[in-house]
Amino acid sequence: MSAARQMALPALRWRALRPRARWRESVLLGLLAVTLVVGSASLGATERALAGHPPTFAAADPRALSLYLGMLFAVHLAQVLAGRRTDQVLLPAVGMLGGIGLLLMQRLPQDLVSQQIFGRTLVLGQLQLAWLVLALAVIGGLAVAVRSDRWLRLYKYTWAAAGIALLLLTLILGVDVNGARLSLRLGPLTGQPSELLKVMLVIFLAGYLSENRQLLVEQDTRLGPIRLPPLPYLAPMVAMWATALGIVVIERDLGAALLFFAVFLLLLYVATGRTSAIVLGLILFAVGAVLAYQLVGHVRTRVDIWLDPFADPGGAGYQVVQALHAFARGGIVGTGLGGGLPMVGGRLPIPELHTDFPFAALGEELGLAGILAILGVYLVVIERGLRIAAAAADDFRAILAAGLSLVVGVQAFIIAAGNLKLIPLTGITLPFISYGGSSLLTNAVVVGLLLAISDKGVEPPPPPGSRRRLSPRRLTGLLQRGAGQ
Repeated sequence: MSAARQMALPALRWRALRPRARWRESVLLGLLAVTLVVGSASLGATERALAGHPPTFAAADPRALSLYLGMLFAVHLAQVLAGRRTDQVLLPAVGMLGGIGLLLMQRLPQDLVSQQIFGRTLVLGQLQLAWLVLALAVIGGLAVAVRSDRWLRLYKYTWAAAGIALLLLTLILGVDVNGARLSLRLGPLTGQPSELLKVMLVIFLAGYLSENRQLLVEQDTRLGPIRLPPLPYLAPMVAMWATALGIVVIERDLGAALLFFAVFLLLLYVATGRTSAIVLGLILFAVGAVLAYQLVGHVRTRVDIWLDPFADPGGAGYQVVQALHAFARGGIVGTGLGGGLPMVGGRLPIPELHTDFPFAALGEELGLAGILAILGVYLVVIERGLRIAAAAADDFRAILAAGLSLVVGVQAFIIAAGNLKLIPLTGITLPFISYGGSSLLTNAVVVGLLLAISDKGVEPPPPPGSRRRLSPRRLTGLLQRGAGQ
């Protein structure tokens, strides 16, 4: 390398890190801040009125809201200072969802969750704030620090194997929650490895599909009238996915199983464009659903409750019935933040409201208009992810971005549809709104990776077919051999 080029490298690096304004993101974050301040003030006024105090225009918890908004602007500032040219809509959209979740957790009874951390007892709203701050730190760290995706694409089998190992560990050492073994406990912390597995499987599928995309598209295996991708190349991917899905089914985590299946089919379609694969997948899903209903009591109970929750409104169907009543009470514009959730027998109307049924709580207090707006924000997240995929430099980044955005979208659809009685309840969380550290942190990894992929100045992908760089010794040998010929 010439001396002039060596001297130019530090200047180029400095130029790459030159601060760059992000005006669209700044404006959207400003609008987000105003919206959350108004929402918090509305919640505070309602709470003071219900307590018999004169209502005043003040935030319900100004310190918590200030910390949350400060962290959002800190992530924004970090990207400005790093000169990143990442998507400028994704962070405000996710920030809006997180802010709605924070207001909801502050509104619910705080004794729903309590935890001792460093000798101090934290309750629901405080814990949600802590997890949100950590999640924003993860988003900012990945968005700024990740300049290359080699550590993802080169170790796709390692990521998938690590995820399956986590599920096996949960199956052996996990904690039972409502009859399902979903969580691992490490000291005072409890998390769900299936949350992390969804990211690991998307990384594996993106790596495998991008590597074999041409063969999967151009060659066929006929199954009667249906034309499928070649089975020899499809088999390793299906085997890895089926192993993870089987463990999840054994653990009775039906929500994660449905999420994995839907994302797998959608990514297969994104990579190959084959409608036949989707049709066959839906047929297999229908057959599997019928068999599961006949053979697995847990599945049969969920489906029976979904079909007729009013058959046992005070028992098995209690949650679904109360959720439908909450949506009905909310009407078009809702009862207002803090004005809903009438107590039933001195307790909350819906058990597990902070994890499984936040959409019903928001439907009551924000009404149809509010939940449509929330679904619209999720659509924005999906649209930005698919836009990032469409602009990606290669197949791996395109499939990875599509998969990550679909993970958030499919998960939001599953829990919203379950709360609205469109599908059976599955017990997964609403991304960025439900309470839960593992869910918030995993979805933060999703958004952080999407932001990193969207950067227009990120390191270019390796050339097609390249596995690793040639060592100087091997390169010298090849040159000498070529000269000898």
